[in-house]
Parts: sequence; C-alpha cells; structure tokens
Amino acid sequence: MLALFLAEVRRSWIQFIRYPSEAIIGVFISTITFYFLFTGASYVAGPSGSLATADGAERLDVLVIGYVLWLLMLFVLSEATNSLEGEAKTGTLEQIFLSPHSAVTVFLLRALAGMAIRLLLIAVNLGLILLITGSNLAFPPLLVLPLVTMLMAAYGFAFVLAGLVLLFKQVRQVLGGLQFGLLLLIGAPVENFSGVAKVMALMAPMTPSAGLLRDLMARSEGLDWGMLAIALANGVVYLALGFFCFSRAERMAKQRGLLSGY
Repeated sequence: MLALFLAEVRRSWIQFIRYPSEAIIGVFISTITFYFLFTGASYVAGPSGSLATADGAERLDVLVIGYVLWLLMLFVLSEATNSLEGEAKTGTLEQIFLSPHSAVTVFLLRALAGMAIRLLLIAVNLGLILLITGSNLAFPPLLVLPLVTMLMAAYGFAFVLAGLVLLFKQVRQVLGGLQFGLLLLIGAPVENFSGVAKVMALMAPMTPSAGLLRDLMARSEGLDWGMLAIALANGVVYLALGFFCFSRAERMAKQRGLLSGY
C-alpha cells in the first residue's frame, strides 16, 4: 500500500513539473476571479455595508473561507473524474482494474497524492487573497479535524461521479452543473439555522464541516466537539456511499464490457 501511494505521489509530481504553467495560470485566474467577486460585493453593499466594520470584516472572512473551500472541493470532484476519463481516452482503464490493488484503493491513493500538491497551490491562492483583501483569518491547529471530515464527504461524492464515468465515460456537463450546487452547500450558514432546516442542512454533504471551519477561522470560536461528531458521521456516511456506488458501477461496467474500450 505504501509503495502504491509513493508511486502515485511520484506520478502526480511528474505531471505537475511537466506542466507547471497550468498550475500557475489556474492560481492566477482563481485569484483574479475572487478579486472581481470581492470588488463587486463591496460595490453592491455600498457604504452602509462597509467591510471596514466588525460585521463587515466577519462577512469578508466568511466569503474568503467559502471561496477557498469551494476551490478545494472542485479539485476533489474534478480530479477523480478527470483521472478516469483520461484513462478511458488513452485505453489504459482496464489495466487499472487488473492491478493487484482494488480500483477504489488505486484511485483513492491517487486522489490523496494529488491533494498534497493541490493544498500547496490552495495555500498560495489563500495568501494572495488575504493580501488583496486584508482579511485576518485565524489558523488554529484544530481546523485540521473539520477539514478532514469535509474531505471525506467530498471524496465520497467524487466516487459517485467516478462511478458515472465508468458507465458513461464523460460527465463534464454534470460536474459543471454541480459547481453551483457545491457553492451553496459550502456557503450555507448551517450554524445560523434552526429546527427542520438545520437538521436537513446537517444531513447535506460537507455543510457541518464548512460551518465548523467558519467558526474556527472567521469567528475565532472554539471547536464544537458535538458538531464535529456530526461532521465526522456526515463524512463517514458519504464516503461509504461513494465507495458503494463506485463498486456497483464497477460491477456493472465489467458485466457490460465497458472497461476495454476507449
């Protein structure tokens, strides 16, 4: 297992240094996009909604956190589907499923290997955004815990999409449509909901974890361990659901002979 992970890390690094311009342009575009979003929001808010006030500063911090998390989740979802689509196009998809390791293991370790490089790029993104906006986020060590639960749910969702790729080869339109839904999930203020709305929000993927990260980083509050337990359960359920859906799709793809074509 360790040898497989190191091999995937080496593969991800080779691809990164072979096409560094892609990463640089991606960081530039995502930073500029946020800058226009930031200036547009400031203009719409007007003097009465100035970001210079305490409430305005908190809204800015929440906006920064939501945008950066959205970028990270987009990478998680697109990486799994792009990897499978690439293997299908080059005709090497069947070789992955002939590996001594299960396909779930291979693609999960591949995703984790790529995540190491992506986190570095996200950190650069975040640094540039903080420099542009003057936002002052907190970075307590405990933020790693809700971040991990969020990634668990995101990878579960990614494996559901990967299962669709096995059956239909391309899901770019589906992924494009999910981008806006993903933004709503991450930006939903679940910590301010109550009653049935809060229960439904806590059941949605990634929303409990996003709420915890906003509390920790934007509001400098302590970690709510009860909410963390809910976020962990959320992550485990969606990760298990993703593995189940991918395994079912793999079985169906093998029965239909869809792995050898390209």
